[in-house]
Amino acid sequence: MATTTSGRDGERNLAVYIDFENLALGFEGNRNQFDIGRVLDRLLEKGKVIVKVAYADWSRFRNFTKVLHEHGIALTEIPKRSMTGKNSADIRLVVDAMDMSYSKDHIDTFVIVSGDSDFSPLVAKLKENGKYVIGLGMRQSTSKLLADHCDEFIFYEELEAESPSLPTSSGSGDEKEAFALLVDAARAIIRENELALASRIKETIKRKRPSFSESGYGYRSFSELMEDAEEAGLVELKVDDLSGTLVVTKVKGGGRRRGRRGGRGGGKSGGKVAAKSG
Repeated sequence: MATTTSGRDGERNLAVYIDFENLALGFEGNRNQFDIGRVLDRLLEKGKVIVKVAYADWSRFRNFTKVLHEHGIALTEIPKRSMTGKNSADIRLVVDAMDMSYSKDHIDTFVIVSGDSDFSPLVAKLKENGKYVIGLGMRQSTSKLLADHCDEFIFYEELEAESPSLPTSSGSGDEKEAFALLVDAARAIIRENELALASRIKETIKRKRPSFSESGYGYRSFSELMEDAEEAGLVELKVDDLSGTLVVTKVKGGGRRRGRRGGRGGGKSGGKVAAKSG
């Protein structure tokens, strides 16, 4: 049976392999440009991304190489199919993934970004080796066989549909940014059917935004940020009986901001400070 978490404190360690040519079959003609940042954001909600590699004949996709580099993705050049007579991208991806599976025990989760059914045997072998396998692809170019083989499959179109918006009355620009990070992280944890403890929410935020600090938004503690988000009508909170810390029980669509109360742990000192960069 595939493992789900084996990293530090139960955190998943992910290796991401992107069959970019298969992705292109799905987003060609799509009125919305493909956003790799949206893909990585979802994966960072699941754990720490250790390896990111994309495979393609990059002479065909030069417009995408800059943004992929900016997201720290290694680009593996694959010869044109006419030169090899076979899909070299598939073969190279499989070899690299299997090598990683055998040589790096701390990588417990493999993400295959493709909809190609040819990867089904790879998925089966990774699961046989005790790895948790997540698939991600475009509906138009995804085989049902591959989707059914994975432990979990994410359709890119579902990520496009997830565009959470904050109410216009939910505070200043810096505060809205802090609220957006909190709400996205809480929603991701709840989506995984896990308890959205304050500590877990903050860990999820810091995977996406390593420089995050609540003090950069004028808060003395993360709990105070959570309380303000509740006052803004964005989340519902309770105190966890076991740990004694705050838990988000529900992410809401928004609400009207009320006057600030004293809170569970005291108010903020002074006014807001400017958000830190990054």
